Amino acid sequence: MAGPLGSLRWKIAVITTAVCCAVAAVLGILVHNVVARQIVGEIRKDTLARLEHAMGHYEYGTTHGDVNSTLDPPQLPGPLKVLVRQGDTGSMVGDLDGKPVMWAATPADGKALAVWLPFGETRRRLTDIDTAILASAALAAGLVALAGLFLAGRISRRLAATAAVARRISAGDLDARTDFPTGEDDRHRDEVRDVAAALDTMAATLQSRLEAEKRFTADVAHDLRTPLTGSLAAADLLPEGRPKEMINDRLKALHALTEDLLEISRLDSGVERADLARVELGRAVERIVAATRLDTEVRVVHDAVVLTDRRRLDRILANLVANAHKHGAPPVEVTVDGPVVLVRDHGPGYPWDLIAQGPRRFRTEDPGRGKGHGLGLTIVAGQAAVLEIELEFSNAPDGGAVTRLRLPVREPADSG
Repeated sequence: MAGPLGSLRWKIAVITTAVCCAVAAVLGILVHNVVARQIVGEIRKDTLARLEHAMGHYEYGTTHGDVNSTLDPPQLPGPLKVLVRQGDTGSMVGDLDGKPVMWAATPADGKALAVWLPFGETRRRLTDIDTAILASAALAAGLVALAGLFLAGRISRRLAATAAVARRISAGDLDARTDFPTGEDDRHRDEVRDVAAALDTMAATLQSRLEAEKRFTADVAHDLRTPLTGSLAAADLLPEGRPKEMINDRLKALHALTEDLLEISRLDSGVERADLARVELGRAVERIVAATRLDTEVRVVHDAVVLTDRRRLDRILANLVANAHKHGAPPVEVTVDGPVVLVRDHGPGYPWDLIAQGPRRFRTEDPGRGKGHGLGLTIVAGQAAVLEIELEFSNAPDGGAVTRLRLPVREPADSG
């Protein structure tokens, strides 16, 4: 593929061609000057020799018929006339009856004795030489441009492949690699291969760390689940009172955190599959928000029927509403406009790094958004990925966090 004109491939080809043209122009001018000086010098020398021969005949008063000579010819160039008046001898190219000639003149008894030789053939030779130089320069520039385009194309393709792998890694495909042959001979290494090798190393390191984090999360969640279940059962045996309430409250919070960790580990494993069904989005959102028992305003602008997983959609919206009440400020509003759902609060808004990079577990940097373990929005992002929901975090111009969900509009697989 040729690629856009602003690509690296074309830039290298254009720069290479421009440099080649500049070098060819300089060399062409130098060659032209040398050759022209040599050819013109030869005919000038011949003309001056004929002038000396004619001067010899003039001094002895003899006649000669082998040299074109005359005294004070009217077509003698002006600069030569001035030179002769000053007592000097000279030569230059001029015209005679409309034809180019090489003139040579010298003083003779107060007059100008001049001879001439035809210069048309010499001028044609110079023109032919200039044409050959120009054609050679154009051919060289074309060949260099093609070679530069070919070499730049190889570099551009490798860079494009490296960029494509980087985009796949950014999208979550940590198994993506450039797979360029590395080789142990430093003579065959270049900067593009070094960049590709560094990208592969970075991806492998990132993948190993994320896999270790996933295994740690899953192991911790599974190891905590059994003792927590026993602790909850044992807490029910305590006598009624404030101590029992406090213990149950903390155990339930720890149990909810454990369940969140288990859910995240399942989402990380990539084994979750959606159980799709046709859902009236407006009614479903009203039911989900009502089940949270939190003071939330629901507004349905345009209803829509979507194909989604009721349980996972319930989990996403319940987490978003709970997060808005916990870290934001009232009023909390949920708006349904076709397949788009907006959840907004009027608090301090999302931190900038969450908007730019998405939610990250165990991280809530903005003190204005309250404290927490950062798993609620992580679960939202994971479940949205399973349902192929476009998820966007932003802040309203007049303050408050805004979460936008766009559910895919599609038909069931068995819909004829």
